[in-house]
Amino acid sequence: MHANVLQKACIQCGLCPTICPEVFHLPDEGGSAQAVTDEIPTELLSDAVAAAESCPTGAIQIH
Repeated sequence: MHANVLQKACIQCGLCPTICPEVFHLPDEGGSAQAVTDEIPTELLSDAVAAAESCPTGAIQIH
């Protein structure tokens, strides 16, 4: 499974990297959240899904 952050929908609230910092991060120079491009490790999948479900704008897709 992979994570994708819809850049136009992201409001940079920082919730996703707080919940799952191994998969999501906010760039130091500002801007929308980003997800790792590799496949999400099985042991992190539940945290990544929790981050997606917690996103206030629904900007995160797990597929």
